[in-house]
Amino acid sequence: MAKASLRLSAARILVTNDDGINAPGLKVLEKIARQLSRDVFVVAPEVEQSGAGHSLTLRRPLQVRRISARRFAVDGTPTDCVLLAVNKLIEGKRPDLVLSGVNRGSNMGEDVTYSGTIAAAMEATLLNIPAVALSQMRDGTTVAWHVAAKYGAEVLRRLVSVPWPEGVLMNVNFPYLAKGGISGVQVVRQGRRISNIEVTPVTDFAGRKYLWVGDFTSDHPQRHGTDLSAVQEKAIAITPLHLDLTHRGMMGRLKKAFA
Repeated sequence: MAKASLRLSAARILVTNDDGINAPGLKVLEKIARQLSRDVFVVAPEVEQSGAGHSLTLRRPLQVRRISARRFAVDGTPTDCVLLAVNKLIEGKRPDLVLSGVNRGSNMGEDVTYSGTIAAAMEATLLNIPAVALSQMRDGTTVAWHVAAKYGAEVLRRLVSVPWPEGVLMNVNFPYLAKGGISGVQVVRQGRRISNIEVTPVTDFAGRKYLWVGDFTSDHPQRHGTDLSAVQEKAIAITPLHLDLTHRGMMGRLKKAFA
């Protein structure tokens, strides 16, 4: 069943991320959220949790640091943050919308399976709360925060103006722009990279050898009409993601095989 469109001016918004409570992207997203509503809470990890995926902390207690009445840091994962915020930290009315990000770097293609930013939005969706993951593409170490800051609020207004099906979250990636404006907004499918994650051998000062898991070696897309190709065309990429990972075509073939 589709959820009705959301009236942002009356909405309670939860802001979280996976880069940590002091991340510059979180500050950008807080400013975006406050353009939409005055009722904003922030619950974010105490330290960076990039690549945490949809992981929960189950084998130790979680410590929460209350920074102010509406701002908390949790020594856990992005999923922990959303779960604690909704079930314990935010009293009274539960959030109407969860915003996760703005991530330092894109979350496209295979990233959605690793990303703590996406995972926080997934957890909110499992709790039946509309959620949007937002990420800002970078060029090396340079992050174009001004792109997300400029276009974020309007993208969110338009996203929540239409009903969403149950179990769907939104993944938004802002392109890297050193100057100028975006080429547009593209609603696209999740892409797939040609290259793989880089694994680099390293040696520490004591001569001990390690393997360092790095980033994808290339963002070159296999196909057009995807999140990867959209940002290369300097467009904002919007991809609706579904929690149901079932491949229905394969289900039909398996049913015949096991009949």
